[in-house]
Amino acid sequence: MPDRRLDASALLDWATTAVGDLMVHTDEINRLNVFPVADSDTGTNMLFTMRSALARANSSSESGDVSRIAVALSDGALDGARGNSGIILAQILRAVAEVATAAAAKAGGVLSQIGPELLADALNHSVTLVVEAMGGDIVAGTIVSVLQAAAAAADGAGGGTELVEVVTAVGSAAADALDRTPEQLDVLAKAGVVDAGGRGLLVLLDSLIVTVGGQRPPRRKYEPACRTALPDTAPPQFEVMYLLAECASSASARLRTQLERLGDSVVIASSGAQLSVHVHTDDAGGAIEAGLAQGQVSRIQVSVLSAGPARTSPGSWGHQRAVLAVVDGDGAARLFGQEGANVISPGPESPGSAGGVSARQLLRALVDVDAAQVLVLPNGYVAAEELVATCTAGIGWGIEVVPLPAGSMIQGLAALAVHDPDSEAVDDAYTMARAAGAARFGSVRVATEKALTWAGTCEPGDGLGIAGDEVLIVDRDVAAAGAALIDLFLSAGGELVTVLVGECADPHVADQLADHVRRTHFGVEFAGYLTGQRGDALLIGVE
Repeated sequence: MPDRRLDASALLDWATTAVGDLMVHTDEINRLNVFPVADSDTGTNMLFTMRSALARANSSSESGDVSRIAVALSDGALDGARGNSGIILAQILRAVAEVATAAAAKAGGVLSQIGPELLADALNHSVTLVVEAMGGDIVAGTIVSVLQAAAAAADGAGGGTELVEVVTAVGSAAADALDRTPEQLDVLAKAGVVDAGGRGLLVLLDSLIVTVGGQRPPRRKYEPACRTALPDTAPPQFEVMYLLAECASSASARLRTQLERLGDSVVIASSGAQLSVHVHTDDAGGAIEAGLAQGQVSRIQVSVLSAGPARTSPGSWGHQRAVLAVVDGDGAARLFGQEGANVISPGPESPGSAGGVSARQLLRALVDVDAAQVLVLPNGYVAAEELVATCTAGIGWGIEVVPLPAGSMIQGLAALAVHDPDSEAVDDAYTMARAAGAARFGSVRVATEKALTWAGTCEPGDGLGIAGDEVLIVDRDVAAAGAALIDLFLSAGGELVTVLVGECADPHVADQLADHVRRTHFGVEFAGYLTGQRGDALLIGVE
């Protein structure tokens, strides 16, 4: 069996092979991901972290010193670490760098290769660093169990053994430990999977075997034995990560205490005076503020955790471009669907108001669209901060996400009417955004109590014509208020009136308004649809 020296060139070759192998296995690893959160991103996070490590190593100056390549890989991984598994991977690479750097200093400043003993030292040191990063709270049946088995195998290989024999023994021990993870962690056994992080680590070790020995060891297929069940309790909404610098030596312990009050999956990894911080929490702002209290925060990443399988490996999207529209009402879903959009609707607890769709729901829909480019029409049903969080997370997953300024389903329809999937993405998005912005829109609601408005006093049952946040029309009923609002909009010009009829309105109101437009606004076109939105009796637009 060939036995290549693990010198600077070989270490760089290993990193390149590891990135390629992770790309091949990303979907597989993601499907195994049920712990600590079933967010199906472990493979993706390890891939992005390893890519960052490789990019830094490739950009470093040519050197025959393997320790310099190891340091570059470590620095790149720490800067680009994604998720819990990414920080753990960064700590493993940091251990290799620290052991190699110490050996180089002992050898007079240059280290030509990493041999069996240094590999064993690096694996054992990586266990120590990972345990420290996780605050000593180690759960059996995770990547740590697989890493511990790999380190023990390297120790047990004994002196004088060839490197290829050591890495082969390490890979075999890791595979055996991975197979035992469902016996150690109930959530894995219930889902019929091995640990996703452990599987990712085995991919990296197999890449090392290929680099040193030239042959890839056979492994069984790691797939869920049953359909993965989602946890009974909802996971935290956000994954928060950032780098923390210019902090005191005691900052790590204080920050860990604060973050454990805010969430779970707390990992704090150190690299000199800099900390890499990770937490799952419902209070993303609080987690960031906790870091600000300890030092200088940079490279903040806030991702939305979503349960269930996700297709996130590069190049795996089924479509090039798609439109995702947030709509309310069965009729609206059909209307937007007929126009070629993918749709998501607010739940029954969200009666047609802004914020009706959460970032987690929107991100899940974004992934399910299965497109490399997604144009999002929020249509007034997504709060701004939720939309930003979703787009940030989607972009981080490799999806080109473009939110369009549609504040109502009226504007969404105007944008969708000019959508051209064959044009360049930037041209398509610009044209749709301009169409949305040119559509003036308002709504009609039914007054529920006596109140004083800008348009006068209203009584229960009156129709209220609303534009922006102001009541501009008070009339005897929905139809009369709708006609008056149309007249107001058309006073500034227009060629098309669109009316969307909600679930609380008489379906015949569209016919009444169509007749009003024909009689009083010659040459203006009218389009009415029974969309069934809640809250607004009518949505009215003029283009």
